[in-house]
Amino acid sequence: METLEQLPPFVSASWLEAHLDEVVVADLRWSLDGSEGPATYRERHLPGAVYVDLDTVAAGPPTASEGRHPLPDPEHFAQALGELGIGEDAPVVAYDQGPGAIAARLVWMLRAIGQPAGVLEGGLAGWSGPTETGEATRTAVTRTPVPWPRDRLADADRTAASALRDGAVVLDARDPERYRGESEPVDARPGHIPGAANLPFTDNLEADGRLRSAAELRERYGAVGALDADEVIAYCGSGVTACHDLLVLEQLGRPGRLYPGSWSAWSQDEARAAVRGSAPR
Repeated sequence: METLEQLPPFVSASWLEAHLDEVVVADLRWSLDGSEGPATYRERHLPGAVYVDLDTVAAGPPTASEGRHPLPDPEHFAQALGELGIGEDAPVVAYDQGPGAIAARLVWMLRAIGQPAGVLEGGLAGWSGPTETGEATRTAVTRTPVPWPRDRLADADRTAASALRDGAVVLDARDPERYRGESEPVDARPGHIPGAANLPFTDNLEADGRLRSAAELRERYGAVGALDADEVIAYCGSGVTACHDLLVLEQLGRPGRLYPGSWSAWSQDEARAAVRGSAPR
């Protein structure tokens, strides 16, 4: 990359180590069972990293219609980032415990509103540089709220129609077991959106949490038609891990839309069908 303004969706640990003083580092460790979060951040984090809470900064309050992790109001997002000292022009590198799926949510949000941001490949698990304990703080700043761009989002109706339309592709980033409806540990009903193809975000990664090669990713996304479609929409359980698929698509030169409510909202609406099994329809 030539400048920090051209930060790609994913950056390596070696790149970050060489540019630590030029970016804001954000720690987004989080897990459904609570084993990752503020406590593990205080035990060990990257130098200068501020903790960004998924539930209160990168998401709004959960509702039945909007899902478990709806996008926050632009005003709330701007204020929360400002209180953390993340300026609106600052390049941001975000990481989590390893896979990058939680970090991808913040990175996708920032890139959507025009701020340079990238996911640290491998996360904390792949970082061999120095670390710190306690809490890092930055001077608070004022940010101007930026509306979420409509061309980066899809609601349930658009997602439903696109999943069944020739020329469009809807991707389900969840594990295959949840996609097939064999397991549903969190949401109201098992299954997937009719017509959606399963593309688990975990398969974007090598065993060490770094991205697969560009050729492998092109083959993977090309196999479901995502690289040639006139529209691509991604969803997951609550609009978080789908951002990883979207960032990979962006890196491959094919931006897509996020359905923020994802399965957590869809499954609570009994009027919407839920398909089980491995076939999209």
